[in-house]
Amino acid sequence: MHLNLTADQLLTTTRAVRKRLDFDKPVEPEVIRDCIEVAMQGPSGGNTQGWHFVVVFDAAKRAALAELYRQGWAVYKKANGSVFDLRDKAAPGTTRDQMVRVARSADYLAQNLDKVPVLVIPCIGGRVEKMGGSSAGIASVYGSILPAAWSYMLAARNRGLGTCWTTVHLMHEQAAAEILGIPYDKVTQVALIPTAYSIGTEFKPATRKSLDEVVHVDGW
Repeated sequence: MHLNLTADQLLTTTRAVRKRLDFDKPVEPEVIRDCIEVAMQGPSGGNTQGWHFVVVFDAAKRAALAELYRQGWAVYKKANGSVFDLRDKAAPGTTRDQMVRVARSADYLAQNLDKVPVLVIPCIGGRVEKMGGSSAGIASVYGSILPAAWSYMLAARNRGLGTCWTTVHLMHEQAAAEILGIPYDKVTQVALIPTAYSIGTEFKPATRKSLDEVVHVDGW
């Protein structure tokens, strides 16, 4: 199924989908492969194409990853700067209302992650922490996988799938690597993307800051 969205529609309506993931509808492996094939057209530093996508259908492995996620989630919920911290600190009004919704949605995903039919883990060759530590080096490494991962999410959206960018399982990245047979010393996981058909395919552009708050012309 293709929604045949325009480029602007696709870019402005690819939401973080949590509560509208259909846990009961199987996702065909060939659809995931199609999305990854699109993702592989993304840029990578020096055209090295060092990306990998670990696609997890197996229920037992999904459950094991979900348990790691929930362990990390318990820590994240108490952390400064978490969505829960921001929610509690926000003044009453539109912003706080939005944070309340995001917190509830994120909690829902954490409690139901094992039910999501497919978990996709984008990876990049090498260990990021061993690549010099400079901002330029780190940016180059992540810049060689994040565009492809986002392209995967866009391709999924255009095929009626919902996705969500998550990183909490990375608190237990080595344990996740052991579950999936990823060579931890040679490969860095960068995210975990729950993927399922969305319940309904209509999504709206989100409320964002005004351009004047974020655009700086010829300097800060």
